[in-house]
Amino acid sequence: MSFFSHRQHPDRRAIPVLQSAAVILPALGLFALASLITACLCGSVSLTLSELWHAVFELVHGEPSSLAASLLELRLGRAFTGFITGATLALSGVMMQALLRNPLADPYVLGISGGASVGALVMILFYGAFWMVDMAAFAGAILVALLLFALAYRDLRGSGSSDGSAPILLLTGVIVASGCGALVTLMLSVAPDSRLRSMVFWMIGDLSNTQSRYMPWIIGVAVFLFAMRHARGMNIAAMHADNATTLGVNIGRLRQSLFFCSALLTASAVSTAGSIGFVGLIMPHACRFALGPDHRLLIPAATLAGGGFLVFADTIARTVVAPQQLPVGVITAIIGVPMFLFQLHQLRRR
Repeated sequence: MSFFSHRQHPDRRAIPVLQSAAVILPALGLFALASLITACLCGSVSLTLSELWHAVFELVHGEPSSLAASLLELRLGRAFTGFITGATLALSGVMMQALLRNPLADPYVLGISGGASVGALVMILFYGAFWMVDMAAFAGAILVALLLFALAYRDLRGSGSSDGSAPILLLTGVIVASGCGALVTLMLSVAPDSRLRSMVFWMIGDLSNTQSRYMPWIIGVAVFLFAMRHARGMNIAAMHADNATTLGVNIGRLRQSLFFCSALLTASAVSTAGSIGFVGLIMPHACRFALGPDHRLLIPAATLAGGGFLVFADTIARTVVAPQQLPVGVITAIIGVPMFLFQLHQLRRR
């Protein structure tokens, strides 16, 4: 069988898997909560738990008069933004791997983030405001997604194949990503020094200039609910693509839905915080090793793990050399590379 069914068919050994889920899912919820609390406590000026509690009390009553309350207001907004960004990247990774049935698939594999990078860097190059950069990045990602859909429409509407791959979509995405990469390189080579640092930080991934916003949460929650509703269909598509229609799953419609939902999540995450790597690749892998390939468990687990992981990485990025801040994409890469190599080693042993 494929990568998605390595010794853990969702209908086999159901009781041990459910017992593991009963422990792992609450643990991931506590991990996400701990990451948010740690992000609020740590910084160039640390807070104690007592100060944090009083600051929360002040914010609840709408009277942030102390320094602790002001710091909490800033850190909490950034932590929530980091959480939803990591959660959407991990969820997008799960959906992209289910769509392409490729263990190396991540939210950036089809070049959608490349379109966002082109849009954002054009706006940064011409001194656009932050909200204009976000809008340009989101628009660039959506335009590339529509282009990919038009070029690979026949592949997306197919009823499945014996190898379960989507070769036209994958190859088209790689080519489009290469084209976007060339445009990005061109802009970096002609950018003035005054804009180059901002452009590079955006490319690596940075949460320092993010603000609390509702749109990523609306998109993330809506797609999460959609994914949970279609988790059974994703299981069938991953393991029985050839017989999906006879099992009650419209594989063509499911592929199109997965593509657009993943593209929407990627556009939301990249336009919010730039191209943050490894979250959408290693979090689905880690949760799949722990819980198996059943998407009914994998989707909530990866969402919680991705959100908590990015919040912790951002806390490290802004505290390790405080008051200077590092791009969070550097921290996710430093942590992600050994994690992914370890996961590959474990996969070979199975």
